[in-house]
Amino acid sequence: MLEVIDLEVYYGLSHILFGVTLRAARGEVVALLGRNGAGKSTTLKAIMGLVPPSAGRILFRGEDLARKPPPLICRKGIGFVPEDRRIFPDLSVRENLEVGRRRGGKGDPMGSLERVFGLFPALRDMAGRPGDSLSGGEQQMLAIARTLVGDPALLLLDEPSEGLAPRVVQDLAGHIQRLKREGMTILLSEQNLHFAARVSDRVYILEKGRIQYEGTVQQFRADAEVRRRYLMV
Repeated sequence: MLEVIDLEVYYGLSHILFGVTLRAARGEVVALLGRNGAGKSTTLKAIMGLVPPSAGRILFRGEDLARKPPPLICRKGIGFVPEDRRIFPDLSVRENLEVGRRRGGKGDPMGSLERVFGLFPALRDMAGRPGDSLSGGEQQMLAIARTLVGDPALLLLDEPSEGLAPRVVQDLAGHIQRLKREGMTILLSEQNLHFAARVSDRVYILEKGRIQYEGTVQQFRADAEVRRRYLMV
């Protein structure tokens, strides 16, 4: 589904990503872990076209999308949920979802409002409420649902558990696992190791813009030295 090869990214004169290579298979949940400033968000933004890479390839379903504009990447079937969620505070929940609808789609059930309400039943009950009246967990749920009505095949989640209460994080893990069962491919950046290990199939670790580790979630759980070296503060 996704293959990133030798990705290089600069912010001005600052070199941020150094030859990042990763992959995500169809129906797989892949976690990108690392400390603050490691380059996790930059990697997702580069895949989405929000940060132009200076070198490297981003293959999605075999097509190179590196340096393509975000609207085209979205139409190709990649959805992005940013860390700050960016819901529209003055629009209702339903209106926020309508904004996310990709026009001209093929009518896949995942792209319909009813399908999204089936995945997130609580959103149906609050469909008329304005976005700024929602809690942090409800806003995260809405941000993911808004992206799903665009009918993506690949979902990019940037720090989805950030700032959420433990019970809400638990609910979020359940939603991600349900999306996986539906066949969704997900690449998420995270600092919450317990959450990432619970929902993911495989793990990459970024350190100072370089991939330093790749393994299954079982291998990651068993390797305390890797966690200590690259993830402990």
